[in-house]
Amino acid sequence: MNERLFYILAAVTAVVVIAVSLAWPQGEGQRAPAPFGHAVLQPDYYRMVRERDARLAKQAQDKAAQQQRDEELHQEAEAASASAAAQRAADK
Repeated sequence: MNERLFYILAAVTAVVVIAVSLAWPQGEGQRAPAPFGHAVLQPDYYRMVRERDARLAKQAQDKAAQQQRDEELHQEAEAASASAAAQRAADK
């Protein structure tokens, strides 16, 4: 291949590659201009944080309600056993 033709093609190729790299910033996470690519879809971090916080709050609320129910059942069981003990003591 002729040197003149090779260097001209190499220079044209370099200019084209540089022009495309300037017009195609999607590699940096930015949206590509209209004739090229598409919008980069990234997760909605703040929505995920709100959902996680709501889920954790709901779990804490459910856990507190379950503990209260367990405590009430325990108190009822103690009252029933005390009542039964008093009934046995009265029967003797």
